Amino acid sequence: MNKTQLVEAVAKKVKMPKTQVKTVVDETFDTIKDTMKTKKVQLIGFGTFETVKRSKRQGVNPSTGEKLTIPARKAPKFKPGKALKEAVK
Repeated sequence: MNKTQLVEAVAKKVKMPKTQVKTVVDETFDTIKDTMKTKKVQLIGFGTFETVKRSKRQGVNPSTGEKLTIPARKAPKFKPGKALKEAVK
């Protein structure tokens, strides 16, 4: 399911215009993104979004075999909640 399909499904369930639902979905995603810059977002029953630090490490270019250094960075992480895990089973 892509974002457009998500908006259509939610709009159908809540009986709202797609344009309003799209705005709500976009703002929800933006709020999660902005909050993750400083702290984690925990949605009870769904899961937790957080930012983790990845250390600098050594890697290999697969086409040339040349060794290279992969710089340290921050990466997003999602851990599903118990209710989501149970729903997917």
